[in-house]
Amino acid sequence: MGVLTENLSIVDISKKSPTYRRCIAEGFLKLKPSTLDAIKRRTLPKGDPIATAQTAALLAIKKTPTLIPHCHPLRITYASVRIEPEANGVRVLTEVAAEEKTGVEIEALVGTAIALVTLWDLVKSLEKDERGQYPTTAITEIKVITKEKVDVASGAQGTRRSSQSSGPDRNSQ
Repeated sequence: MGVLTENLSIVDISKKSPTYRRCIAEGFLKLKPSTLDAIKRRTLPKGDPIATAQTAALLAIKKTPTLIPHCHPLRITYASVRIEPEANGVRVLTEVAAEEKTGVEIEALVGTAIALVTLWDLVKSLEKDERGQYPTTAITEIKVITKEKVDVASGAQGTRRSSQSSGPDRNSQ
């Protein structure tokens, strides 16, 4: 029997033309009311949770091709991370844009996921029960809510928006 090898590669996008790409992803971290209050007051033992999670997300967006093997390195032209308190936790909304040959969905999803995991790390001491477990804490709903592609030369546009969320749209602000 011979050696089995896989044809591992990054998809060839060399013949594609650059287009404006934009994506918004979101996710949710379910928290105890007391933890949510501490986040709102920004009084956690490890420091400001909002600034720390936003910084971690922005760094993750830039490092996506290092983390996800088949992602192309992209020149990100815009990225933002919003963290919004809700009744039973916080919602993270991550927007990424670039003028590239491939989309920015994975960068937006990675930014969202890292912001959520960073927040969990910052609040874990407040979320643990008496046995050291997390019975109510949960990361949920990580998804793409808007994906946009505009051909810079022709102006042809395609936008897909999830009907399940009302994420940020900096172009309509």
